[in-house]
Amino acid sequence: MTQALAVGVETGSKRAFAWAAEWPGWCRSGRGEAQALQVLAQYADRYREVAFAAGEHLPAVAIGEFKVQERLPGSATTDFGAPAAIGPADVGPLTPAAGERIGRLLGASWDLFEARSRSAPPELRKGPRGGGRDRDKMVAHVLGVDFAYARKLGLDARSAVGDEAAVVALRKAVRAALASPASIPATPEGWPPRYYARRAAWHVLDHLWEIEDRS
Repeated sequence: MTQALAVGVETGSKRAFAWAAEWPGWCRSGRGEAQALQVLAQYADRYREVAFAAGEHLPAVAIGEFKVQERLPGSATTDFGAPAAIGPADVGPLTPAAGERIGRLLGASWDLFEARSRSAPPELRKGPRGGGRDRDKMVAHVLGVDFAYARKLGLDARSAVGDEAAVVALRKAVRAALASPASIPATPEGWPPRYYARRAAWHVLDHLWEIEDRS
């Protein structure tokens, strides 16, 4: 049985992003709202693996059961290819239990990315225009962005992509911060924790699925 699932949509002049409100990282884009929602539905089974790894059950959902709870204006970043709009749902109250949950889902995204990248071939198939990073450059890119995004959460995260212990410590610090949302400072340069988790998990999963598709 399917059930309505709350989603948000941000729309720029060229692209739109749709995301599942309670499932950070389940976020896909398209040329407009309708296509973004269609692609989001198509990725439900792929995201289900993330939910399972986090000890969660992702309900069955079809595009007709999406309930758009907020529509946000996009920007040049949206059109470039990243979800960038922060809306009212992102800045609402976050309990420690809810913060711990989104931290688990982000942690599952990291774990799956690490596992897939280790088993992927060093050289990935090129895209339709001959572009795309190979495995090691993609892993370094994702880790570098993880450090940069963590600073948006108020953490003193100096980039140390090649230091495995530093990466582990970063992920532990992020999850601890999300589980204690009152400790996260609200600054003009920072991101609210719900948006941080959505954006960070999206970036990891976007490249995880790219690795799978190009292996």
